[in-house]
Amino acid sequence: MTANAFARARLLCSTLVLVWLTACASSGPARPTAIPTSAQTLGLKDNATPEVAADWWRAMGDPVLNQIVAQALQGQPTLAVASARLDRMLAMADVSRANGWPQTTVAVDVTRQRFTENGLYPSPIAGGVYNTGNVQLGLGWTPDLFGQNTAEIASALGQVQAARADAAAAALTLASQVSRSYIALARVVAQRELAQATLTQRSQLQGVTQMRVAAGIDYQLELHQSDVGVLEARAQVQALDEQVVLLRHQLAALSGQGPQAYDGLTPPLSALQLESLPLDMGADLLGRRADVVAARWRVEAATQDVAVAKTQFYPNVNLGAFVGVNAIGLDKLFDNGSRQVGISPALRLPLFDAGRLRAQLRGREGDLDVAIAIYNATLLDAVKEASDAISTSLSLRLQLRDQQQAYVSAQAAFATHRARFAAGLVNQGLVLNAQSQLLAQQRALADVQARALDSQVALMKALGGGWRELQQEQKN
Repeated sequence: MTANAFARARLLCSTLVLVWLTACASSGPARPTAIPTSAQTLGLKDNATPEVAADWWRAMGDPVLNQIVAQALQGQPTLAVASARLDRMLAMADVSRANGWPQTTVAVDVTRQRFTENGLYPSPIAGGVYNTGNVQLGLGWTPDLFGQNTAEIASALGQVQAARADAAAAALTLASQVSRSYIALARVVAQRELAQATLTQRSQLQGVTQMRVAAGIDYQLELHQSDVGVLEARAQVQALDEQVVLLRHQLAALSGQGPQAYDGLTPPLSALQLESLPLDMGADLLGRRADVVAARWRVEAATQDVAVAKTQFYPNVNLGAFVGVNAIGLDKLFDNGSRQVGISPALRLPLFDAGRLRAQLRGREGDLDVAIAIYNATLLDAVKEASDAISTSLSLRLQLRDQQQAYVSAQAAFATHRARFAAGLVNQGLVLNAQSQLLAQQRALADVQARALDSQVALMKALGGGWRELQQEQKN
């Protein structure tokens, strides 16, 4: 190489480097971003949260409930929506991966046309009709010089993980809704039986009052009051019948079936079992709550989107090449002289696009702030939900113990009055009043039992329902 040639090459290299450096548009001053809330900030310690079984509803010991939950998890349309969103995110991740590899295209064109007499081609082509053919193999590749494609892949994978966690959260929510509706139905069924017993008891009391009025012992006022009691009890039975039907419809809808799917279903409240309570929660709760994990992955995806936006301020290089054959006249298409080969490197320099790119970056940074804010709110709600569920469950266990004692006392009082009535020491009215108190205690006991079971479901959901992020990643 001569001295002049070497000097020209050095000048060319220096020019290219200078253009490369000056082509990097300024992204402007850095702006502060939101800070994700830590577990320690919310008072979560490093101790482990008690384990919850993935099929936690089975602990209540009702095979019918197990069957309905299984049907819901298989046939509910909302879960199909979550699954479809996951498939979409997986496809987008595959697109991002594919963008990092060289792209190959094959083009085959055959055209019959009349060539203009006043164009580029001379006679005899000009003014004639000829067949033209083109067979070309193209190759294009954009090197990931500044990490754009890497960040796009990371963002897509973050969205995939978030979609997986969303699907798990949707399944947990559905299982808890089915369980709570089933418990509500069992409660209403129990209340309906007690309401029917109350109606029978008040009808008996009405008969006693009628006899006492006829005997001149009571007045018409007492009879009117007994009539009101019968009508109230009958209305209560009818109202509970309506609730039973509506809860059956709700269970059918949750399990993806028609409204009549569970006609005749009367689950016994006494058959549902309470299990021992997990009384503590630790920092690992954040990895067990699918909704919290989904929000965290969206923060990661938004962070990578910001990185992608920053790479737009740097030059972009695309390397292209093609090889093929092209000819006028198909009989000459594969002749040696018809071959064509070329390369097409391209350089994109964001010289006058800084304003738009800075606005785009601010938008991505705003999306990141929103994702962090949603994560913080989700985390705060999760910790509050778990704390409330533990406190409510503990309180209801104590209430249930006291209510069971009150019910036993009412039973003893009723038995005493019946024995005294059999001995002729009291009248039937006192016995019926004691029975009314017993029925009232039974209703209160059924309510507390149902609330305790419902709080157990709420606690299982609040503690993540047995889902673990690590287990989910291993399965996928």
